[in-house]
Amino acid sequence: MNQDLQSLLQKFRSELREIGHYEEATRLMEWDLRTGAPKKGHELRAEALGTLSAKIFAMLTSENMGRYLNELTSAEAELSQVDRALLRVVRETYERSKKIPPERHQAYVMLVAKSQSVWEEAKKQANFSLLKPYLEKIIAFKREFIQYWGIQNHPYDTLLNLYEPGLTVAKIDPIFKQLREATVDLVQRIGEKGFPKFPVSLRREAPIHQQRHFSEKLLERIGYDFQAGRLDETAHPFEESLNHYDVRVTTKFVLDDVLNAMYSTLHEGGHALYEQHVSAELIGTPLCHGASMGIHESQSRFWENMLGRSRSFLQAIYGDFQAAFPGLFADVHLETLYQAANHVEPSLIRIEADELTYNLHIMIRYEIERALFEETCEVGDLPRLWNEKVRDYLGLETPNDALGVLQDVHWSGGDFGYFPTYSLGNLYAAQFRETLYKEIPDIEKQWSEGDFSQVLEWFSTRVHSHGKVLLPSELIEQATGKPLSADYLIRYLQQKMSDIYQV
Repeated sequence: MNQDLQSLLQKFRSELREIGHYEEATRLMEWDLRTGAPKKGHELRAEALGTLSAKIFAMLTSENMGRYLNELTSAEAELSQVDRALLRVVRETYERSKKIPPERHQAYVMLVAKSQSVWEEAKKQANFSLLKPYLEKIIAFKREFIQYWGIQNHPYDTLLNLYEPGLTVAKIDPIFKQLREATVDLVQRIGEKGFPKFPVSLRREAPIHQQRHFSEKLLERIGYDFQAGRLDETAHPFEESLNHYDVRVTTKFVLDDVLNAMYSTLHEGGHALYEQHVSAELIGTPLCHGASMGIHESQSRFWENMLGRSRSFLQAIYGDFQAAFPGLFADVHLETLYQAANHVEPSLIRIEADELTYNLHIMIRYEIERALFEETCEVGDLPRLWNEKVRDYLGLETPNDALGVLQDVHWSGGDFGYFPTYSLGNLYAAQFRETLYKEIPDIEKQWSEGDFSQVLEWFSTRVHSHGKVLLPSELIEQATGKPLSADYLIRYLQQKMSDIYQV
């Protein structure tokens, strides 16, 4: 590489590092909003976020950035794999952002910041009408942005691609159809035998400070670095990566449901392990994050479900569980804990759904989102559509909006196209799992002995370290030797449910 190109790359990376610093500030402000910022300050915080976002937007779409991208594109053949990936990611963002008028972008950012605060109040009151005008504006913005970006085959493809590069309605529909049919069949077979009751012995009230201590212990067990992160409480659990060495986890504590915090913590911990093990070589660039939301979700779903709900994992942490709640669950045997962790029964709340029915919750949201951007429904139709689909897919009646259309924060934040990545995460995770089991045959034995180092090393090498250098389709093929398929998840669920429920 000649000296001029090296100098150009250095300037390009320096510009990206500065943008990253502004982005870190906005992420910290957003994390603070969701973990206890004073309510009266929300409006002014939204304005501050709008100002910072406008600054980031201006830097990403500046003439300087355009010149860097043009000159680097002309010399792309001389770049390393990492620098080619960096050019790809930044160029996509630049081209997408350049098409949106800056004042429209700033107005949108301020709108969603306010909308998320309104969502919290609407959910408390179980009153969709409070959020409705904000959602109408957000949908209008999204439809406007899609027109700027351009429609290829389906307007929703543009939004899917924001979270899962290369994903389209045409690709996802047959995969979801295969998974939906297999899932419905399994749920019906279990239901015919009678859904078992959740063990009442695990509904005892456990002090929050004990649940917090247990959650911290779980994170330590799986390899989360508390020197580069922290655990906080929030209404809707999430993970936030402020920078490579500040990766934060939040969870939700419910007095009479210790498994809620346990599995929320493992889920967000899976996201955090990904971020903490991206190669340090990528620090200061947009590549220093997960390949996509679907690949990211594969990590949270693996650690939460495929490891966290396994008999071997529960055997390893059973002593910690008993010690965390002295005497409270003394009569809860390991097998009872295992049955409770894998309890299957259709329910209203996505984040509390069991491993089997969870994907049906995602398909409800996916189908509604797709309809919104096909313009075959409008925001005012959402409560009715939601309730109809819950009845059709889960056989349940929705008593109010808080337990229905208002239960998730995503739409109030403008995250349309995000929900399908949850099920994609399950699909990726099952494919990774089958490969992992073939390559490390005694992995379950290691888990039962409390050793999770080799599974973390496997994921760190095959998935985490690459950051965004590889596309999702490249990463899954490189790690498993096969393109994404629903077969792995269906096989995993059928084997597990057959073992537990004898169906």
